[in-house]
Amino acid sequence: MNTDPVEGFQARVAKHAALADPARLRIVDLLTLGDLAPTELQAELGMPSNLLSHHLRVLEGAGLTIRHRSEADRRRSYFRLAAGALEGLVPGAEYGASRVLFVCTRNSARSQLAAALWNQISGIPSISAGTHPADSIARGAIDVARRHGVALADVSPRRLDDVGRDEDFVVTVCDNAHEELPGLRGIHWSVPDPLRLNTREAFEGAFADIFHRVKDLVPRLRAA
Repeated sequence: MNTDPVEGFQARVAKHAALADPARLRIVDLLTLGDLAPTELQAELGMPSNLLSHHLRVLEGAGLTIRHRSEADRRRSYFRLAAGALEGLVPGAEYGASRVLFVCTRNSARSQLAAALWNQISGIPSISAGTHPADSIARGAIDVARRHGVALADVSPRRLDDVGRDEDFVVTVCDNAHEELPGLRGIHWSVPDPLRLNTREAFEGAFADIFHRVKDLVPRLRAA
């Protein structure tokens, strides 16, 4: 998948390279609070002025900071974070999706939870399906969803072939489904099957795993 236009990718590389140095990362941390003069940064960091100048040049070159003259004393400069300096450090929204399709084998737990969580926090619709659907949603999935205030769709497990569309952004949430469908367009989350242990703890672990993955994916998709 092409996750970044070339220019945007190179800009991210430059920012990450600049922030890889502990001193430069500390400078950026300080500048998130307000503007600072080189002498103030030098006092805070306890480093020679020539070394500080080097770090400031690197940060400016990466588009992270800008320098401006003091209105009171034109010999004095202040550094501040550039507008949007920290944007793009985490990969941004690069994929368009009209619908997200979560797939597991039985469509009785993981994919159902993923679709329900997705629908709580994203405006892009989602649906779930299974390669070999069960007769009903697992009791453990219903219980863990209820404990966390998540409403599962009032539907029976569905077969992938019956509900899938070519334009879906597909997320397989179990290894069996992913390996059974090697040519399926989309991404894969290797979430352990809570039904193997069928305990409260197993379902809580699966729920937490899926919840964090959904939160991380939502900002990366835009409505198509």
